[in-house]
Amino acid sequence: MRPTIKFLSDSLIKRIIDEARTILGTVGVTIHNPALVTMLLEQGAKTVSGENRVILTGDLIDRALALAPTRVSLFDIYGQERGDLSGFNVSYTPGSAALFILDHGARVSRTPSSADYVRYAKLVNQLAHISLQSTAIIPADVHEKISDSYRLYLSLLFGEKPVVTGTFTIDSFYLMKDLQVAIRGDEISLRQKPLTMFSCCPTSPLKWSDVTSQNVVDCARFGIPVEFIAMPLSGFVAPVTLVGTLIQHTAETISGIVISQTACPGAPVVYGGSPAPFDIRYETTPMGAIETQMIDCAYNEIGKYLGLPTQAYIGLSDAKLLDAQAGLETGIGATLAALAGINSISGPGMLDFESCFSLEKLVLDNEICGLTFRMLQGIEPKDDFPSEPIFRELLREGHLLIADHTRKYLKSEHYFPGLVIDRANRSRWAEEGSRTLGERARAIVEEFMARYQPNGLSREVRTELTALMTAEARKFGMNKLPDLSK
Repeated sequence: MRPTIKFLSDSLIKRIIDEARTILGTVGVTIHNPALVTMLLEQGAKTVSGENRVILTGDLIDRALALAPTRVSLFDIYGQERGDLSGFNVSYTPGSAALFILDHGARVSRTPSSADYVRYAKLVNQLAHISLQSTAIIPADVHEKISDSYRLYLSLLFGEKPVVTGTFTIDSFYLMKDLQVAIRGDEISLRQKPLTMFSCCPTSPLKWSDVTSQNVVDCARFGIPVEFIAMPLSGFVAPVTLVGTLIQHTAETISGIVISQTACPGAPVVYGGSPAPFDIRYETTPMGAIETQMIDCAYNEIGKYLGLPTQAYIGLSDAKLLDAQAGLETGIGATLAALAGINSISGPGMLDFESCFSLEKLVLDNEICGLTFRMLQGIEPKDDFPSEPIFRELLREGHLLIADHTRKYLKSEHYFPGLVIDRANRSRWAEEGSRTLGERARAIVEEFMARYQPNGLSREVRTELTALMTAEARKFGMNKLPDLSK
């Protein structure tokens, strides 16, 4: 039996959805995109006179929810499925868009470079329990106008896994789409086997910017999956109660679904988010807070009730270093998310309120993910009945170390984590160097760097990717891209 966890009753889920629909049908949602507003009006929406607020009718909402697919599949650069976002399937993805990186042993983070991104891409490509890669950090050595497309370029050049990404401008979308087409060969193949998923974020409370709403429309038209990342902050720009925050999150997310399905019926979407309580003591938005994790699991239940794939930013930490707080918050979040069946769990590697990334933490988090996958297998009998023969052998031999039953089931029944998790006794730990968690994680990072093998992209595709990216960089005064050979 697969273990699960649930925070909401079906009756409460229905009440929250009904309240969200009422909000969308009375208060409405502000959309700063005239062409999109016109498109919605043609489908039955209404506007508030003299404002950019759009009233979404019940029929429009019902139609959009009925059209949205129940499953989203993501494929690697070779066209192999690597992410099945449906049901209670679980995939882990690194956190995204960090402005800083924390070096091993450092107490202060720094801005990352292209070389840092390459190391990240090489590492995540080899981590067994991380299903997808993300555009995790923002290199500071390229023009900010190309930082979104450049991250995707590096992920495709050095990685294999599907990429969770996003664009900061309307124009960048088309280059990012062309980078994917260069790998797939044509737009039809890209639609059939999506290589990326774009994060699109409404602005709380109940707003869509021109850029983000257009990104939703563009992704829908090209068949690129979108994860909606509503970010209501409880007690600041959302009601202080968890239920009130869930009502707002539901309304904002449903409004995104209406936009995508109006633009292209059947467009692949994921019911996601990054909500948090607002800690008035520090004026921060703690992603590791237990309330954040409860809201995430709860809106996942709402998404599943609506028959949609789900995502959440959970399994990360607000700690500034790779310390006990980092492990505590990440471990609890990753476990709850797995039990809740969140399909795409975004967070491994991330520190400091989603602003800082650590390669060493990503190595540790990969093991946390492995532990949760073992947990999800549950407890099932494996030749345990009748048990009398096993116990007779135990009493006869004094142990079961080499018993047939042990040899048959040892590796499937017990999960053996990598060396980043210390299970040695103290004397052996001392004999092997008394290494700290950070030191063990650092050694694994360097080991993976040494054994990295380039992906299987052809020379022609690599050349095309670089040509597309170089042409874009020149628009903003960069005559050449950073040297990636070092």
